[in-house]
Amino acid sequence: MMNGVGGSCSERELLLHGLADNELDPANALAVEEHLRGCPACAAAFREIIQQKELFEKEELRLRASEALRGRVLTAIHAGTEAIPATLAPAKAPSASQNASYPRWPKALAVLSPMALAASLALFVYTVNQAPAVDQQLVASHVRSLLASHLTDVASSDQHTVKPWFLGKLDFSPSVPDLAEKGFPLIGGRLDYVGGRVVAALVYKRHSHVINLFVWPAGKMKALPETLDGYHVLSWTHGGFSYAAVSDLNSKEMQEFQSAYEDALPS
Repeated sequence: MMNGVGGSCSERELLLHGLADNELDPANALAVEEHLRGCPACAAAFREIIQQKELFEKEELRLRASEALRGRVLTAIHAGTEAIPATLAPAKAPSASQNASYPRWPKALAVLSPMALAASLALFVYTVNQAPAVDQQLVASHVRSLLASHLTDVASSDQHTVKPWFLGKLDFSPSVPDLAEKGFPLIGGRLDYVGGRVVAALVYKRHSHVINLFVWPAGKMKALPETLDGYHVLSWTHGGFSYAAVSDLNSKEMQEFQSAYEDALPS
C-alpha cells in the first residue's frame, strides 16, 4: 500500500508519472516520495520512468514542425478567417422546396471544417514548440523539498563529501563550494528532476532560510529570474553550467549568494 494515498502499487502507477512530471499537489507528492523510500519495486519503476523521460527528451527524437508547415497552417487560418463573414452572413429565408432539397448548413460546415483542422494544427505546432515553465518547476521542487522534509539525499557541510556523492548519478560534476565564511553554509545535496532532466540540487542556508541551488549543463533549458508565490528565482549561466537559486530570501541577499558562489568557483 502507498502510504497516505491508498491503493496497491500497481493501481498508483499514474502517481509515479505525476511525480516525474511535477503534476502532483504537495500532499500527494509527499506521500509518494515517502512510499518510494520504503518500496524498492516502486523506486525502481520511478527510476525507469525518469530514464524514459530523459530518452524522449533527446533532441534527435523530437519532431519539430518545419517553417514551411507553419507557414501553410497560418495561411490556412488567415484564409478561413476571411471567409467567415461571407459564409455566415444572414441570407434570405429559403423556400420550403429549397429546404427540402438542399439544406444550407452542410455548405457552412464545409468551410468551417478546414478552418477547425487548421486551428488544431496550429495549436499542435504551438504546443510542440513551447519550452517548459522551468521557473515554475523549480519553485515547486523547492516547496516540495521543504514540505516533504527531503532537503538532502546527502546531508553534510563538507564539500568533499557532497561533491563525490554526485559521481555516477549525473552526467556532469557540479561545483560544491562551502560558503560558510560568506554566511551561506552548505547543508547537503540531492538529485531533482526539472525540465525533463535530472539536475543537481545544492542546499545552502542563510540563517533560517533555505536556498536550493539547481545546477545543470547550459543549453536550451532556461529559467527566468522572477518571483513566484513569494519565492525568488535567481538564474544565471557560468562556465558552461546553468544555475537557478530559489529561496524566500530577499533579492539583495540572493544577489549576495550568487556573488559568493561565483567567487568560490575554480578559475
